[in-house]
Amino acid sequence: MLLKFDSLMSLCQLPVMKEWQTASERSKSGEEVARLMLETFRFHNALLAAGDELTSEFGLTNARWQVLGAAHDAPRTVSAIARFMGLTRQSVQRTILRLVTDGFIELVDNPEHARARLVTFTDKGLSALQGLSEKQAAWVAGLAKDIPPANIRIGVGMMRGLIRRLEEAD
Repeated sequence: MLLKFDSLMSLCQLPVMKEWQTASERSKSGEEVARLMLETFRFHNALLAAGDELTSEFGLTNARWQVLGAAHDAPRTVSAIARFMGLTRQSVQRTILRLVTDGFIELVDNPEHARARLVTFTDKGLSALQGLSEKQAAWVAGLAKDIPPANIRIGVGMMRGLIRRLEEAD
């Protein structure tokens, strides 16, 4: 059964706190976007906590796992990883240096740029990423249980559309 997006979002709604509103009322769509933002913050925090729990047995954190995931398909520079993740180069650089220190990745010479080295995986890093991928697959399957894929695609599409609008506003 395909739920309407409105019904899907109401599955986990927070009461909207009316005292936050000013004299100018939000539109109905604006109210729902505000509700979605609140739920997104809650989802983000729950996702970070779950990610830290998933990664702990591999000696990683959620942040380190994210960086490993962004670098897994091909050697990339720190700047390329940061752009892909939508983060600053400096924050990704700090995480990269911790991953190097802990033996998950290496920085190798880049034939296309003398100063921008490439991030590559060590055997330890590949093993951790493989183990995490397997553990995450089971975890995600549990989260998705009984939710029709079409409903999930609607949520993903909505998030992507809002992200585009936010990026265009910059």
